[in-house]
Amino acid sequence: MPQLSYKEVDIEDSWKSVLKAEFEMPYFLEISRFLKKEKALGKTIYPAGPYIFNAFNSTPFQKVKVVIIGQDPYHGEGQAHGLCFSVQKGIKPPPSLVNIYKEMKSDLGLEPPAHGCLQSWAEQGVFLLNAMLTVEKDLPASHQKRGWQNFTDAAIKKLSEERTNLVFILWGAFAQQKALLIDNTKHLVLKSPHPSPFSADKGFFGSKPFSKTNQWLESKGITSVNWQLT
Repeated sequence: MPQLSYKEVDIEDSWKSVLKAEFEMPYFLEISRFLKKEKALGKTIYPAGPYIFNAFNSTPFQKVKVVIIGQDPYHGEGQAHGLCFSVQKGIKPPPSLVNIYKEMKSDLGLEPPAHGCLQSWAEQGVFLLNAMLTVEKDLPASHQKRGWQNFTDAAIKKLSEERTNLVFILWGAFAQQKALLIDNTKHLVLKSPHPSPFSADKGFFGSKPFSKTNQWLESKGITSVNWQLT
């Protein structure tokens, strides 16, 4: 597990600068202590250390165009790699991601890929942020009250305050709580039910987030996202 302090944290330089104050906060030091203690007890934490800040490392602050907010990393073996809704290649796409692919096909006519890795979206400026950045193996929501939301809320606020014309995609009630952090006079906020099989039929399907995102970006003179995954 990496040392979570300002000087040594494995996070991309622009984010390190923007969030510098957070690394010195008591809650962040407590996260560091907690993760070290859990690892010392032999517990398995996902994602692996180098991937904890993958969303930040894949999408530098000034390159963010779109923000998609998830809740927890996947808690199954080999799944989580630091991007919300994404799993590593070779891992079966989870049900929510399958539904995201279905909506992508309905919205844009794009065929779903044979994998669940969204890394290419992240590299184009889609910030795939989980509110919690770690989880214990097979224990969903196990790190929800450990301080991560302070850190990820700070990232959302900084994007809202210091950037313009971003698209925030808020799927489900949890993500929609983050709307309070976003200035909707500067940014587009898209809300719909979660793509989970329990709620996708209640308004996620047919919400057209991908085309709406690209229409907004293009209207602001920003290059649209190529949502096709290969």
